[in-house]
Amino acid sequence: MHIDDFVHTVSSEWMHRYGEKVHKLTLAAGFSCPNRDGTLGRGGCTFCNVKSFTDPTEHLSIREQLNYGKANIGGRSKKYFAYFQSYTTTYAEVEYLRRLYDQALQEADIVGLCIGTRPDCLSRACLDLLLSYADAGYEIIVELGLQTANDQTLKRINRGHDFLSYYNTCRLARSFGLDVCTHLIIGLPDEDLDDNMNTLSKVLDAGTTALKLHPLHVVRGSAMEKQYHAGRLGILTRDEYVEVAGELIANTPKDIVYHRVSATARADQLVAPEYCIKRFPVIDAVANYLARYGAQGCAIGDFYEKNSYFAQRLNWNQ
Repeated sequence: MHIDDFVHTVSSEWMHRYGEKVHKLTLAAGFSCPNRDGTLGRGGCTFCNVKSFTDPTEHLSIREQLNYGKANIGGRSKKYFAYFQSYTTTYAEVEYLRRLYDQALQEADIVGLCIGTRPDCLSRACLDLLLSYADAGYEIIVELGLQTANDQTLKRINRGHDFLSYYNTCRLARSFGLDVCTHLIIGLPDEDLDDNMNTLSKVLDAGTTALKLHPLHVVRGSAMEKQYHAGRLGILTRDEYVEVAGELIANTPKDIVYHRVSATARADQLVAPEYCIKRFPVIDAVANYLARYGAQGCAIGDFYEKNSYFAQRLNWNQ
């Protein structure tokens, strides 16, 4: 049993498209964030400590980081995406962005770019730049951090933008013909399955072509660490996360690509929950859930009313 049997994963999508395995290589290029440098605020989102997901090779050049990434995966791929990940990787002048992106695309085995950013940091000039790469034959994916469509939660976690900002940016990027991968967090404070389902509905309506799901996890140095130790922040158990992730996937149209169905943090950075140390046990649990209750897209329409685990448990359709 494998997650690809139940979910339209990015690995299976790229295997179909390129005829071989394709990997993302994460890059850190010294970007900042308007929510940390004082433009919008300081301290960033309450869940954020960028050290929990950056790579210790960030002092290296773009080419050196790419070569390190290739060596780290043991040569299992011959094609790669350059993933500009840490902080907000469109938060700079366009000519500076062009120089960085060009450095990655100089490598012959790079087939495209994944650009991690915020909804309020994607200008038309940047979109024109990304479109120029797409027109040159590269695959371009804009990865938009949203986390939730609930404006009250966005304010509580100090995101610095509202859902409308995401909606307008997603629609704009799609009007340029670019794919958008939206990041969502399951288990945010005071959110329940209704909130998660509402968020899913809204991002699909905005036109996202892909999704990343993350369980809320607490990392050292974040504002949430203090909340957690003070007993003011609850964390989902693994089974609770798996159930919600499974229901979201089951209610997602089959053409939407999942780039991630769980997430991890380094053991030296993670406070809670412990299951976020290892990725595959959670992914396998999601696959088992979907094997039992139905694969991606199965809960849309009449099947949902009859077979959805949460519909039965919460009587949504009564």
